[in-house]
Amino acid sequence: MCGICGVIHFDGEPVTRRLLQAMNDRLWHRGPDGSGYFIDGSFGFAMRRLRIIDIAGSDQPLYSEDHSIALIFNGEIYNYQTLRQQLQQRGHRFRTAGDGETIVHLYEDEGAAGCQQLRGMYAIALWDGRAKRLLLARDRLGQKPLYYYRDARRLVFASEIKAILAHPSVPRRSIFAADPSALSTYLSFGYPPAPGSAFQDILMLPPATTLEIDADGQAQQRCYWDLQQRAMPQPPAPQAQPAAYIAPLREKLDEAVKLRMMSDVPLGAFLSGGLDSSLIAALMRRHSSAAIQTFSIGFEGDDSFDETAYARQVAQFLQTEHRAFRVKPDALKLLADLVWHHDQPFADSSAIPTFLVSQLTRTQVTVALSGDGGDELFAGYERFRAAQLFQQLAPIPASLWRALSRLLAGLPEGTAYYSRSKRARRFAQAASKDPTAAYFELVRLFSADALQEICQSQADVCAGLAAYIDPRAHPLAALLAANMRSYLPDDLLIKADRCSMQASLETRAPFLDHPLVEYAATIPLNLKLRGAETKFILKEAARGLLPAEIIARRKHGFGLPLGAWLRRDISPMRAILLSRRARERGFFDMRVVERLIDEHAAGQRDHNRQLWTLLTFEEWQRQFIDPAQLPPAANPPPGRARGHPLDAAAQSAADSER
Repeated sequence: MCGICGVIHFDGEPVTRRLLQAMNDRLWHRGPDGSGYFIDGSFGFAMRRLRIIDIAGSDQPLYSEDHSIALIFNGEIYNYQTLRQQLQQRGHRFRTAGDGETIVHLYEDEGAAGCQQLRGMYAIALWDGRAKRLLLARDRLGQKPLYYYRDARRLVFASEIKAILAHPSVPRRSIFAADPSALSTYLSFGYPPAPGSAFQDILMLPPATTLEIDADGQAQQRCYWDLQQRAMPQPPAPQAQPAAYIAPLREKLDEAVKLRMMSDVPLGAFLSGGLDSSLIAALMRRHSSAAIQTFSIGFEGDDSFDETAYARQVAQFLQTEHRAFRVKPDALKLLADLVWHHDQPFADSSAIPTFLVSQLTRTQVTVALSGDGGDELFAGYERFRAAQLFQQLAPIPASLWRALSRLLAGLPEGTAYYSRSKRARRFAQAASKDPTAAYFELVRLFSADALQEICQSQADVCAGLAAYIDPRAHPLAALLAANMRSYLPDDLLIKADRCSMQASLETRAPFLDHPLVEYAATIPLNLKLRGAETKFILKEAARGLLPAEIIARRKHGFGLPLGAWLRRDISPMRAILLSRRARERGFFDMRVVERLIDEHAAGQRDHNRQLWTLLTFEEWQRQFIDPAQLPPAANPPPGRARGHPLDAAAQSAADSER
């Protein structure tokens, strides 16, 4: 695991070590164990390494036998041992015992098409010295990030945007100032959708994509994998029997877990007490002779968000070496670090617990397995069930749903996880739309009406995401595919990468093993969502591996009592959002912002998601747009040097269990 960055100058200007080091220093947190550099005239790249496999060797860059090809990459190749044997049989000689060198020799034989044989998570930068060509590539699901900036004279790339901005010729321009629809999209969904970013002209390379750039700037981009073309989701099959799918599903998931336990450093697992992370821990236990280390986190302020009791139950059942941490409220003191590490405004507040549990986990292990992806594969989110209900309730006139929504809006809203009034109002508001729009209404942060109020936007922000919906597919299949192409890579995996790498922790997601993903897509939909029961087939596969009550648990997202925390002391938030600087930006109607704050403070409405969206936006402006230049990189990185996360919250952790 590491961070990578590089530059190619199309006009022949030499790349300097000083430039690469300035970029590479921004990625210190991604690889504190070492660094590597390579320069070939007008091309150069660099990396920071977190040593996981072949600790004593495999320092990057890695080279072909004749040194004509140089490679840096971020990630892990889980089938490298099989590939290594095949490549050795073809006559290739290996200098290292790690996974990265297989990429070099695959490229020698197959060019960019070699990516199709890789099984893992990766962002690749490979320089072909003979052809004077750069290859960039990302893994199939988008687990590892790769951004780039391009103009007529250069291409600059990196694992994180802050490293690209260290290049003196890359402009730091907000997309929100140039494109009002970008602001509407961010306010609606809480992130700038890929391939765009919060910065003009800085793009993210899409998942499952290769980009080849010649020294003169000629470029060719290709998609090398598409789930919908390889394994179309099956329609409901009423006669389908779960038994036919349980054994193959277990086998593929077990293999995915086993492969991801490959490590030369201490390894553990996140354990929330939900089905996905518990099942991963159970399968890890089968492949380890020693106790598995597991980690969970809970929060003071609202017991409805605290899952540590369930995590403890699973840990006792599996006999893991478990540590549960309990954190006191201090979200605003984490705000600056969260924004710094995301490089963009990012409104998913579950980044807070992910950020903290990653830091606490890193004190014990260097690698942690997670349950990410289970909900996307097996229809685990409640919004999939809601979308099914929208279809069934379609005969009810939209006017009645709108009237019910207005009625429910007058009721006070609590901040508990299962607030009935809040959930009912959101459902009624969504049900007044057509089925596709209704689904997006459930995931939105600011509704269309709220956008009109706060920034006078009439943009159809759902249109972009609706493009992911295949009108020919079954509605549930279409929504699952849309989630795999939008929410998963643009929100969930961004959060997992940034929040773990800020702590120099590698996270691995067995559910995102692409053979498992392809198989899951063939399972009939009614074995995923069976009536009101989500993830039915996965629950059946978990029987005998976990306690029955854990399997039957209601879905509980990985969240925190942000609404209660913000309501407890509203003054710091008021000072930020209603400051002179925020007013002078001119993005929002400040009367609406003030009303949101007042309604939340009074307990009339729970606006925590909307307020956090505005807070991360304002903090991003202050860090990345307002200053004449970004602060210099430091070891430890700037966020940690300011003393926010561990000092403010994580050191309040307690309740360590073994």
